[in-house]
Amino acid sequence: MQRTNDQLIGQIIETCQGEGAGKTKIVYQCNLNFKTAGSHLEHLTNAGLLEASGTSYRTTQKGAEALGHIVALRTLLGPATSSED
Repeated sequence: MQRTNDQLIGQIIETCQGEGAGKTKIVYQCNLNFKTAGSHLEHLTNAGLLEASGTSYRTTQKGAEALGHIVALRTLLGPATSSED
């Protein structure tokens, strides 16, 4: 089953919480390729959900709030939206 865009964005934001994450960690943890990860990271950085610091990305306060909304939406929609491998 393919992930929705909000699931993917939530996974990237979650990966970058705390100490942050480099592009390689994001690629492997979120099961992406480098090209796709790069475009998502650029979009999330431009939107203010992530901040780039050298080669690392960290979740901003706005990103943490967005993640909370994504989690709440998943909860409201129930198990039909959870990704299955």
